[in-house]
Amino acid sequence: MAVDNHQIVVPSLLDVRKGNLANLGRMLARHQFSKVVLFFGTGLIEMLGDKVLDAMKQAGIEVLEQKEVGDIDIDHVVDEAFQLPAQTEAVVGIGGGKALDAAKYTALLRKWPFISVPTSTSNDGFSSSNTSLTIHGRRISVHAKMPYGIVIDVDVIRNAPECFIYSGVGDLVSKITAAEDWIFEEQNGVTRVDDCALMLSKKAVNSFVRTDFGTIRDDLFIKELVDSLTMAGISMEIAGSSAPTSGSEHLISHALDTYGSKPQLHGIQVGVASYLMSKVQDHRYERITKVLQDTGFFTFAKSAGMTIADFDMAIDRAPEMKPMRCTYLHRAEYRDRAHHILHEDPILQDILL
Repeated sequence: MAVDNHQIVVPSLLDVRKGNLANLGRMLARHQFSKVVLFFGTGLIEMLGDKVLDAMKQAGIEVLEQKEVGDIDIDHVVDEAFQLPAQTEAVVGIGGGKALDAAKYTALLRKWPFISVPTSTSNDGFSSSNTSLTIHGRRISVHAKMPYGIVIDVDVIRNAPECFIYSGVGDLVSKITAAEDWIFEEQNGVTRVDDCALMLSKKAVNSFVRTDFGTIRDDLFIKELVDSLTMAGISMEIAGSSAPTSGSEHLISHALDTYGSKPQLHGIQVGVASYLMSKVQDHRYERITKVLQDTGFFTFAKSAGMTIADFDMAIDRAPEMKPMRCTYLHRAEYRDRAHHILHEDPILQDILL
């Protein structure tokens, strides 16, 4: 009997609290780092640079180089990575997707620890080993490495544009439909579910959806969102794949990105697709509906201008996004059901053009 045991890597440094940028240097020093390079998102050196550099100086951390990330073409990232000082001990990414992706892939290439300091939580990428880089003009998912550390300032996340918070909400509820797709695949003999990864992914989303909150900028809401997205990212590392957090709803989003007339933030597309797929799967759609209504997600999604025609297209093209998988949308009868729900469901009729 074949037994599939694989080593997993989880963050050694994990700290989420208010005002945490001021503590960043002290945390790095505690983990024996003394020389680092900093990757900032566009515009963030001006916005956060002084605070970060002051935190490093106070802790005796030497910043060997700092840069703003704009170009995430894989050839450019590789070229830049091998121009960094050899005495670097860690790569710190501060920002959104591009800065973290470039820093994460650089850390992989140079075999340095990666410290993730997200300034928004539009998806679970800040806590996973996956990156999204440009290859021959297309954004492609590339496996890199898990963060050695994740440091999150709740104040910074709370003050991010609401689109990024809503995107994080959409990405998080997608774990409900993704888990159901994964179980469906095992039932059809395509894969084997990793019970530990599935449990962690489910716990991540359940903790969040049961949180009482006033607004999406409440400290408790932000902390629960961040903690849950972090657990979701770790569940992928345990599984050795994105299956516990990415199912048919993500395939719809990938198709919208590739072929849609007006692609939106990943989590916004995924959130709407998760609502649709929860109806297709007949699984926990009441819970997903409540969360997306209570947070104001549906209202925000309505303003994005997504269309029924694009979703019709994305449903049909979803299987070709990952042909080796066997989600609900890989079966014609469930694609037919998805089309029917798309055109009959009152919420989808309201938020899509």
